Amino acid sequence: VAKLGRLASEDAVLFLCDMQEKFRPNIFQFNNIVSNAARLLQASRVLGIPPIVTEQYPKGLGPTVPELGAADLKAHAKTSFTMMIEDVKKELDALGNPKQAILCGIEAHACIACTAFDLIERGMEVHIVADAVSARSQTDRLFALSRLKQSGAFLTTTEAVLLQLVQDAKHPKFKQIQQLMLHPSPDTGLLAFFSAM
Repeated sequence: VAKLGRLASEDAVLFLCDMQEKFRPNIFQFNNIVSNAARLLQASRVLGIPPIVTEQYPKGLGPTVPELGAADLKAHAKTSFTMMIEDVKKELDALGNPKQAILCGIEAHACIACTAFDLIERGMEVHIVADAVSARSQTDRLFALSRLKQSGAFLTTTEAVLLQLVQDAKHPKFKQIQQLMLHPSPDTGLLAFFSAM
């Protein structure tokens, strides 16, 4: 049976990768990427989806940007490209090893790719939120998305994730999730991805 990649809030975890101050001037569409990731974090709070935050070498690259809205969360410091460091593995174990990962942050061809490979090897279904993932260059970003799709990750968008997690306008939290979609997601330059396919 083909894997559908149908998201379920009770079996998902949100990964927020390295959205730090020093990256701000260099990452393509940084503000829009963070804005979309912030909406996913707000939705995760509404729906009870646990978030996991990492920071790449925070001593040199600074803290997570405030507009992500993650100030109350413990960010795991790392030097490896993958988010799957020992502390994160322990956190997943403590959560009962959820089956689905919703992955956003930077950079697409480095930390996002390495994390996705590790999660897929662990047997998790990986959903990469394409409009909440970026890199310094649009070329690296688009090729990384294509490469991750080849490895079995599902590519999706912020709004698609929000709607899939509630499934029905009768969902008790639908109104709160609908509030997060009052404004459409900003265009982050992904249409080039489809013209290249």
